[in-house]
Amino acid sequence: MTAKTLMVMGTSSSAGKSLITTAICRCFARRGVRVAPFKAQNMSNNSAVCADGSEIGRSQALQALAAGVTPHSDMNPILLKPEGDTHSQIILNGRPLKSTDDGSSVCNSLQAHEYFKRKKEFWPHVTGALDRLRDQYELIVIEGAGSPAELNLSAVEIVNMAVARYACTPVILVGDIERGGVFAQLLGTLWLLPPEDRALIKGLIVNKFRGDLKLFDSGVEILEQRGDVPVLGVLPWIDALALPEEDAVALTNAGGNTASASDLATNPLDIAVVHLPHISNFDDFDPIAREYSVRLRYVKTSQQLGRPDVVILPGTKNTLGDLNWMRMTGLADGIIALHAHGTVVVGICGGYQMLGHRLSNPYGVESDWHSAYGLGLLDVETIFQNEKQTYQIEAEITDDIIAPGTLGESISGYEIHVGQTSSSSSWLQLADAGTATDSIKTGRSRFDGARSDDGQVWGCYLHGLFHNDRFRSAWLHSLGATTSTSRSDNANDAIMRSLDRLADAFETYIDINQLEKIIWNQERVDTHVG
Repeated sequence: MTAKTLMVMGTSSSAGKSLITTAICRCFARRGVRVAPFKAQNMSNNSAVCADGSEIGRSQALQALAAGVTPHSDMNPILLKPEGDTHSQIILNGRPLKSTDDGSSVCNSLQAHEYFKRKKEFWPHVTGALDRLRDQYELIVIEGAGSPAELNLSAVEIVNMAVARYACTPVILVGDIERGGVFAQLLGTLWLLPPEDRALIKGLIVNKFRGDLKLFDSGVEILEQRGDVPVLGVLPWIDALALPEEDAVALTNAGGNTASASDLATNPLDIAVVHLPHISNFDDFDPIAREYSVRLRYVKTSQQLGRPDVVILPGTKNTLGDLNWMRMTGLADGIIALHAHGTVVVGICGGYQMLGHRLSNPYGVESDWHSAYGLGLLDVETIFQNEKQTYQIEAEITDDIIAPGTLGESISGYEIHVGQTSSSSSWLQLADAGTATDSIKTGRSRFDGARSDDGQVWGCYLHGLFHNDRFRSAWLHSLGATTSTSRSDNANDAIMRSLDRLADAFETYIDINQLEKIIWNQERVDTHVG
C-alpha cells in the first residue's frame, strides 16, 4: 500500500521546517508508525554520509534518526553544496553529478541558472526517490525549502509546490514569530499562492513563540478567520536542544560566538573555531560546546580570535578559497603567531589540509585556485583528486600523544573529501580501507591524520571525531579541562534525549488529533475555522 504523506513548508528559510519535520517523524515513530523523511532538494554544506557512502543533508539524516530508520539517499535525492555565491556542487542520488567526459565523480559546480535549466533532467530523480519511499513506509513527512511563495521561482522549483502537487499531499505551513511579522508571513504566503496550491494548505503552525502563549489567542483567531485555514498550535521556543543545525546561519550573531555550556564554569578552556565562509559539518563541535568546562566560540576576524587556548580550523566546501580568505583577513598570520606562543591548533578535513605546507589542485576542484601554500604548521601536503571520497569508518588510534590513554581505542565517524594528504605522522588506522594494493587502486589511504612532535598541532579527515566521548574527554583533560559523566553528556544520548524533548513539546502544544485526521483522511479539516 502506498504511504500517506504530509508536507511541511515554511514562510521563509529558518522558519523551523526542519525541526518540525523532525518532531513529526519522532512523534509518529513513537506511535509505531513506519515513517521516513523526504526533502527533494536541500542546500547545505552540512551533510551526512549513509552506510553505502552516499551523501545527504544533515537534517534528513537527523530526521531519519528521529524516525528510527536508516538514512538513505532517497530521503534527499538532490543536495546542493555551495562553493561560491552563485554556484554549487550537485549531489544527485547521494553522489556527485557526473558531468565530465571520463565519467569521474567530481564535477565542476553548476551556476544557479544552469541548474534551473536542467529541471526536467532532475525531476524524475525526485519523483523516483519519493515513489520508492512510499512503497516502503506508511508515512512520508516531506520538507519544503525556503518559501512556496517565491513567485520568480514557481515555474522552475522542484522542492515545494511541485512536489506537493505530484504527491497530492496535505501541507502544513510554518511561520516564525521570533523574527516578527508572523501575520504577514502566513497570510501573505496564503494569499500569494494560486487557488490550486492554496487548497493544499491544511493547517498552520506558529513557531518559536516566547512568553505567555495566552497572549496569542486572539492571533490564532485572526489567522483562522482571515486565512480560512486551522491553526494547529503555537509551538514555544525550546531551549538547549542538542541537535545539529542544518546550515551556518545558526552560527551568525553580532559577536561571532555561539551559546556554550561554559557560562557556569569559573575558568573555561577557550576554544575558537574559525567561521570559514564555506564552513561545513560544524556539528563536529557540538559535543565540545556542551562541555561545562569549555567555552566554544566561532570567530570571523583576527580581533574576535583573541588569545584562545585552542584554535580549530573546521571542514569547508572550498578549502583553497577559504585559505585565501584567512590570509586576507589576517587570521592566518594570527593563528601562526598564536601557535608560536603555545596555542594548540587543530584541523578537521579542509582545516587539516590548510595546516600543511602545500595544496595542489590540478583538476580545478571546488575553486579556480590551482595551488597554494598552507599555514606550514604540519608536515603534510595535499593534492585534490577528481574522485570524491565518502565513507562511514571505524578507526584505531595508533598514537595517543594527542589524547593520552586512548592508544588502541576504536573510534568512528565519516569522511567527505577530494583531497589526498600525505603524512609521515599518522595517528589513525582505518579499519575498512583494505590492503596497501587497494589503497593504490582507490586512492584511499589506510591511515589518517598527522601531528607535530609535541602534539600541539594536529589534524585528520574524520568528521564526528569529537562525538567519540572517550577521545574527546581525554583530549580536553590533556588541555586542563575537567569533564565528568554527571556534567558532560554522552554525545549520542544527548541527541536522543533532545529528540524526545522536541517530540514531547510538539505533542503538548500542537493538536495531534487534528494532524492525524489531516494525514490519514487526506482531506480538508475545517474545525475551529471562523
